[in-house]
Amino acid sequence: MAHFVAQVPLRWTDQDSYRHLNHARAVTLLEEARIALFFERAEADGVGGFASGLLVAELGVRYAKQVTYRSHSLRVVMTVEEVRAASFVIRYALHDGPGEDAPVAITAHTRMATFDLAAQRPRRLTAEEKAWLGEWA
Repeated sequence: MAHFVAQVPLRWTDQDSYRHLNHARAVTLLEEARIALFFERAEADGVGGFASGLLVAELGVRYAKQVTYRSHSLRVVMTVEEVRAASFVIRYALHDGPGEDAPVAITAHTRMATFDLAAQRPRRLTAEEKAWLGEWA
């Protein structure tokens, strides 16, 4: 199975009063990883349609381990599945540290919907987008 790996920085402001990663900030870190794949990598690969309309339709998060503040990045591994006409699912594993041996602290998924912002309605994935998504399945 192919996967995309993003390193996301853990910032001092990401912690809560218990000095571990705040749950809402964890979702923001997953979003930063998703941006690296669907905006930066997709554009570099010549697939620019996601930048013009991609919405979160569903979110699920499981916290398996507390992430305490340290001055290092977190490793987010992503795969894509359930590609449909106008949506797909991204699976995430957020590791507590930058290395491959870092333990998984959070698993999550988002169902993403492609969206035409000008028409304010969902749009179908193009053949090019489906092919690109298949690289991460």
